[in-house]
Amino acid sequence: MTGSAPLVPARGVRLSGRGRKLAVALAWLAVVGGLLLWAWLEGLGAADAATTLVDALEGSAWGPVVFVAAYLARPLFLFSAAILTVAGGFLYGPVLGTVLVVIASAGSAMVAYALARWLGAGVISDPAATGRVARWSGRMRGRSFETVLVMRLIFLPFDLVSYLAGAIRAHPLPFLAATVIGSAPATVAFVLFGASLERFDGGVPSIDVPVLVASLLILAAGLALAEALRRRERGA
Repeated sequence: MTGSAPLVPARGVRLSGRGRKLAVALAWLAVVGGLLLWAWLEGLGAADAATTLVDALEGSAWGPVVFVAAYLARPLFLFSAAILTVAGGFLYGPVLGTVLVVIASAGSAMVAYALARWLGAGVISDPAATGRVARWSGRMRGRSFETVLVMRLIFLPFDLVSYLAGAIRAHPLPFLAATVIGSAPATVAFVLFGASLERFDGGVPSIDVPVLVASLLILAAGLALAEALRRRERGA
């Protein structure tokens, strides 16, 4: 009788660390793509989704908790931060709305940061690379707080900045502090705009004019500061 090789018990396929990240990224993209396709087929937009959320939360004791949770999940589904910020002002007024949105937006920025840090670390890793994204990422590595602060003040896309910071592994505490400070003018302006609306149903709203004027003044100040920073960046 001839010898035979020992039987090796079958094992499930194990993915490497990079394989697991790729699988998670593909699953995430599939979910987001499916939701966007469904919304397109149903003729639903971001404003419709926000209106539905407002109708569900208005007058609810658990409303603030659910609102913050929805805001935290927002970057995973690429939902507009501006629309939810306006909804927060409408639902909770200028004071509580600002507090909730500051907490929720900072948390959502960290969600996007953490996801990109785990999935995309090393994606932008060449210090000598050229191009606008490479220049910003190089500055962010060396001066995280100052760079993120400028990026927030000049109104670069909120989630894009968060994903970029995570992908290059910028230090989380300076990133978070710069996000809160740099986003403050836009946050207050959009919350006040939401607080000035007397209804949120997609129709022509009734508006509290003094609150709206305060919102526009703060937004104008933020835009002026952003323009000054843009000019400084061009000079640099």
